[in-house]
Amino acid sequence: MVILITMTRYISNILTFLVFVDIIIGYFLSPFHPVRRVLDSIVRPMLEPIRRLMPQTGMVDFSPLVLVVLIQVLEYLIIAILRAFV
Repeated sequence: MVILITMTRYISNILTFLVFVDIIIGYFLSPFHPVRRVLDSIVRPMLEPIRRLMPQTGMVDFSPLVLVVLIQVLEYLIIAILRAFV
């Protein structure tokens, strides 16, 4: 079980890191840059459902923040479930 908990934390941290890197790189690189395209191909499928549900807020996109919160909540729930089986 400890291995599953550790892997859950690593996956959560990696996904959160990728979301933040995608946001930062989005300001500097062209949408056609290979690095940005790879990051977008990973992060965009997770952001699209959130963007469809959230109302437009002008120029500020809060969907990455919502995604990070959801990742953290899922991490907490998965770890709690795994600890319940120990």
